[in-house]
Amino acid sequence: MIKHFRLPSNIIERNEYISRVKPFMEKPLAKVFTGQRRVGKSFMLFQIIRLILSKNQDANIIYINKEDLAFDKIRTAVNLNDYILSNSYTNKKNYIFIDEIQEITDFEKAIRSLLLNENNDIYITGSNAKLLSGELATHLAGRTVEINVYSLSYTEFLKFHHLSDSKGNLYKYFKYGGLPYLINMKLKDEVVFEYLKNIYSTIVFRDVIARYKLRNINFLERLILFLADNIGSLFSAKKISDFLKSQQINLSHNQVLAYTDYLANAFLIHKVKRFDLKGKRFFETGEKYYFENTGLRNAIIGYHPGDDAKILENVIYNQLLLNGYKIQTGQLDTREIDFVATKDNETIYVQVALQLNSEKIIDREFGNLLKIDDNYLKLVITLEDESMNTFKGIPVIPARKFLTEKFQSF
Repeated sequence: MIKHFRLPSNIIERNEYISRVKPFMEKPLAKVFTGQRRVGKSFMLFQIIRLILSKNQDANIIYINKEDLAFDKIRTAVNLNDYILSNSYTNKKNYIFIDEIQEITDFEKAIRSLLLNENNDIYITGSNAKLLSGELATHLAGRTVEINVYSLSYTEFLKFHHLSDSKGNLYKYFKYGGLPYLINMKLKDEVVFEYLKNIYSTIVFRDVIARYKLRNINFLERLILFLADNIGSLFSAKKISDFLKSQQINLSHNQVLAYTDYLANAFLIHKVKRFDLKGKRFFETGEKYYFENTGLRNAIIGYHPGDDAKILENVIYNQLLLNGYKIQTGQLDTREIDFVATKDNETIYVQVALQLNSEKIIDREFGNLLKIDDNYLKLVITLEDESMNTFKGIPVIPARKFLTEKFQSF
């Protein structure tokens, strides 16, 4: 039984996410899907609902979408609890789905109460990292499982758009990014960027400006433009503040830190800390910034072929996230390692280069890695399809291969 909505007919499976949630289905845990707006969190819920109904057509599905006016009256924890109880059964499973839960005040109190009933199987989505991981973790310690949902990977982009792997289609992915709804549009600049600009405005105004009650909107917009133009560059908050002051935008570095945190909480950007490979510690200042979706970045500042090196680095960073890695940028004396990525107590070191077409570039990319004195895997990823296979024992991986093949094959 499903009230108030029908499942869409055009659900395209994203099986990797479903395989991650399956072990926790039917368990008294809140399954929380977090991520930027329009990355497909709602469709994760739809996939789970369809899976449940395939096993039991009479399953009691309770679905709430806070972007739907039909649920506008559900504004507080009490409203939420009352609505769910009025639609629940006492003698069988209730499958509860709440989309964009951060729009409900004190929602965590209702979830905590509902989890007391072992018949309740709860699934949640939200578009604010701090709200969900912070407040839910505080009130529901040990009772939640968080699954981050990202924009489409390159292979998903090809699948969704019925495209084959080619350099031209990789450039389309660079330009337009991986928001799933793009399958409903022609991949033309004037169409796609108009849509992406609207999504960008929604994220900034609803998930940043309105949520944090910001007044200095001009500064926020200038900050986002600065970050979009400087993907992968190492900056401290003070350096960003000093640059913006030169543009007659006067805000302290503490405010810069706060604003970048707000953008990261809304999943518009990812902030990557700098790690000292010798001292085995994080630096207190200096971070890199990457965009969750390169299409949104390009909608903000424009897409130029000269940006391909930045965008390639951003795409590789996103792929490492999708592969489940925790990522830092590495510092070894004066040398920089693009990514130090860790998973399951294993580390890989990754350098990203658009081309390996000069001795200077080869010395920089491989020389940095060769200075690292351990036996963990080291890679150089390049946009070139035809390049050297290895250099002094370090594998060279074409970007398309890295993005389309299982990482374990390298």
